[in-house]
Amino acid sequence: MGTVARMPATTSLHEHALGLSWVVDEPMERASHAVVDDDGRVWLMDVVDDAAAMARVADLGAPAAVVQLLDRHPRDCAAVAKRLGVPHLRLPSALPGSPFEVRDVVQVPRWREVALWWPARKALVVAEAVGTGRYFAVGSGPVGVHPWLRMVPPRGSLGGLEPDVLLTGHGPPLTGPGTAEALREALDRSRRDVPRMLGGLLAAARR
Repeated sequence: MGTVARMPATTSLHEHALGLSWVVDEPMERASHAVVDDDGRVWLMDVVDDAAAMARVADLGAPAAVVQLLDRHPRDCAAVAKRLGVPHLRLPSALPGSPFEVRDVVQVPRWREVALWWPARKALVVAEAVGTGRYFAVGSGPVGVHPWLRMVPPRGSLGGLEPDVLLTGHGPPLTGPGTAEALREALDRSRRDVPRMLGGLLAAARR
C-alpha cells in the first residue's frame, strides 16, 4: 500500500478594522492576530509563522511586541519576536503604554491564560477559553466555550464585556453587531450545550 503525500496546511487571511488575522486550515483552526494601536504600533498575538500573513503584517506598521496569551500556546511567538527584534511577552500581567487591559481568564496548573481588552475599541482577544472554530462553536451561535471549561465558563473575566470585535486563538474573527450577544450567549448556554458538544467530538473522532 502506497504512502499518502500530505500537503501543507493553507492559511486564510482576514482583514478587519483592527488589523489582520490569519487562520490555519486544520481541525483546530489555529488563529493569530496583528492589531494596530492608535499610534500605529502592531501587536502580534499567539503567532503562527505564515509567510503570506507576515508579509501583510509588515505593511501594517512597526511591530511593538509578540504577546503569548496562553502558557501552552508557544506556537512561533519566540521565533517571530526574535526575527522582528521585539519583546516576546509571555502571559503579561499588564501592558504599560498599550491600549490593552490584561484580564486573568484561567489560572490553574497546566492552564494559565490571560485575555486582552481594548476598551476604546471594544475589542477582546482570547486565546483558548472561548473560540469561533468548529471545535468550540458547537451550539446555535458562532462562539463557544472550550470543552474543558463548559461546566465552569469564564463569566467572571469575560462575562461583563460587550465586544464589537472578538479575536480568538481558534477560528476566524467575529466583528460587528451581534458580537457581544454571541459571546454572552456562549457563556450562558455553556452547560446546556455539553451533550451536543460530546456528540460533535465523537463524530469528529470517527472521521
